[in-house]
Amino acid sequence: MKREIKTTKDGSKTLFINELNENYHSHNGALQEAEHVFIKNGLNLINDCEINILELGFGTGLNVLVTINEYLKTDKNHIINYFSLEKYPINESEINDLAYFELFDNPEFKNIYQKIHLAEWEKPVEITKGFHLKKIKCDFFDLKDIILPKINLVYFDCFGARVQPDLWEKPLFELVSDKMSVNGLLTTYSSKGSVRRILQELNFKVEKKQGPPGKREMINAVKL
Repeated sequence: MKREIKTTKDGSKTLFINELNENYHSHNGALQEAEHVFIKNGLNLINDCEINILELGFGTGLNVLVTINEYLKTDKNHIINYFSLEKYPINESEINDLAYFELFDNPEFKNIYQKIHLAEWEKPVEITKGFHLKKIKCDFFDLKDIILPKINLVYFDCFGARVQPDLWEKPLFELVSDKMSVNGLLTTYSSKGSVRRILQELNFKVEKKQGPPGKREMINAVKL
């Protein structure tokens, strides 16, 4: 499907799919959304010494980058193992045009951005000391066959239910839940009532949180 670069309201860029009339990120701010949903209401709520993150899906790599940015602010006495699923990787031209490293003050981020995108699929790569990334090229429903350590943080960042409703139904959430540890956290930009009910049926404690700019609410869910 054809994609084009668009600039969101916070100055960061996103990809837009014409056929689906769908952005990869919020048009109100790609960077702000990633930091609010996955850092403020995700990574910053986890205190484990070793954090295993599962992301659905890799997309533009922005969520990996904001996670590394936050990780580098810490004392780095912990380890992050980041597993990201993606069926349709973006191309080199799109990577260069998005240029997300320009959003950060750290002069090392151009190199980090390149390492993220040059990392070989299916192979764990240490992007920076203590931060390991494994990109997995697959359909999300192949998750059942993927061997992972117990996941304590899920970035559920699928395309919206309007264009891919099957990604917001019980079968995929069951697969994700099976990979998670007790007390693991799932965070997503969605606040759909059907999603809340599915997660509650799967024995999650669900909490509505303030959404990112342009969105009233989002969901946090802890596996009980």
